[in-house]
Amino acid sequence: MDFRLEFDVKPFVSRIQHNQKIMLTGSCFTEHIANYLFDARFNILSNPNGILFNPSSITSSVISYIEKQTYTEAALFYFNESWHSWDYHSRFSGPDKEKVLEAINNSQAGAHEFLKTADWLIITLGSAFGYEWTDKTGELHYPANRNSNIVANCHKVPTDKFKKRLLSVEEILAGLDEMIYRLSFFNPGIKIIFTISPVRHIRDGFVENNKSKAVLIQCVHQLVEKFDRLFYFPAYELVLDDLRDYRFFAEDMVHPNYFATQYVWEKFTAACIDPSAYTLMKEIQKINIAFRHRPFNPGSTAHKQFLQSNLNKIQSLTQAYPYLDFAEEMKYFEGK
Repeated sequence: MDFRLEFDVKPFVSRIQHNQKIMLTGSCFTEHIANYLFDARFNILSNPNGILFNPSSITSSVISYIEKQTYTEAALFYFNESWHSWDYHSRFSGPDKEKVLEAINNSQAGAHEFLKTADWLIITLGSAFGYEWTDKTGELHYPANRNSNIVANCHKVPTDKFKKRLLSVEEILAGLDEMIYRLSFFNPGIKIIFTISPVRHIRDGFVENNKSKAVLIQCVHQLVEKFDRLFYFPAYELVLDDLRDYRFFAEDMVHPNYFATQYVWEKFTAACIDPSAYTLMKEIQKINIAFRHRPFNPGSTAHKQFLQSNLNKIQSLTQAYPYLDFAEEMKYFEGK
């Protein structure tokens, strides 16, 4: 007897290879996929602006990498004893204005260089709702030269400073279309994978969350059907339609739990990653497990042999695949 409807994701025509570069941007679900790719030693850059949810902020950020935008003091504002940027996640915020600017501009420069030669861009859209700056009192600084009044992060600024609205299909498509057009000149060979985050934005309301996801799904499919080098990976459908059970959500009943993200990763591997990488990924996973192992008796002969054996494996892998980075693991196995 079947208790759920499982579906397989059709493998992409072009798939990710181990020596390629991958940039990821978007919602918190992006970071789950990024962590799996990082563990498998893919060359990635994840969320240079920090977590972003709405498509307007995501497209603006990617265009800012293309333009190698530099932030100045005028782009920051001071609130709750910290300096913030409307474009960046609060993990870049802090009490020292110069350090905040330095972190943001270093991230901008790094994203520009990485994106220039990246093979893949993975975009996870979280919500079609945006928070639009409407405050006219001048209590908080808001740069007049911004391309959009939609902020990427509200930084706990009172909600009466913003108007929350559902972005239209037309404006989302216009933004994404411009981003793709700019990317085609900046990095002609790049391919884009779109996903919709399965995280449920229940604070928006049950009906509103579904309206938001529906807008995003419609936009993405219109684009994927328009361009050959665009792909759609159904992370949203895998969690909400395939697994379809609160057992696969965290305690908040909103975020997919470990089992759900692991399931999505397995489907992602089968559909999006070239089979030539599978054997190497298994070998890397063995080293990851060994690196995380904490011995009962560190001074034993058996443990020393264990360390030497894994050091030999790393040396063999890095000789065969020079693009792999095991610096931290080598230091651990050598030092012990």
